[in-house]
Amino acid sequence: MAVGSGPVSVSVSAVPALQAALAAEDAAIFGYGVAGAHLSESGKSAAEQDWTGHNEARDTLTAMISALGATPVAAQAYYRLPFAVTNAASAVKLAAYLEDGVTRAYLGLVAVSGQKWRTFGALAMQVSAQRAAFWRGTTQAFPGLQAP
Repeated sequence: MAVGSGPVSVSVSAVPALQAALAAEDAAIFGYGVAGAHLSESGKSAAEQDWTGHNEARDTLTAMISALGATPVAAQAYYRLPFAVTNAASAVKLAAYLEDGVTRAYLGLVAVSGQKWRTFGALAMQVSAQRAAFWRGTTQAFPGLQAP
């Protein structure tokens, strides 16, 4: 097909994107464990809610990947944090960072073939972007992506 002669259909499998989202959820679960240790009262409660949400998302993704006949990627035993978390301020920064990573991972699902996967990815991105906005205290034009 010549360039510009019509639409090109590209089939992108959902499995790699689902695996990437699962890996991001596992990293968030680990990270929230660290962040929660440095938060108190309402911050700790919010972190626990988000941690629970990431566990539920992990279980959903695991089931989806298995239903497609693939083996879900295992969580790592340890994750390297992007910076030292030593107090509530750095814990809040970590929570926003984790949510940005989850948002980026779900963005990969928006590009796969099949409306079901694109819709799932878009809705999941909304949840993680809202969480990031909560932790950051503000929204971003393109949540999870670095501004130029």
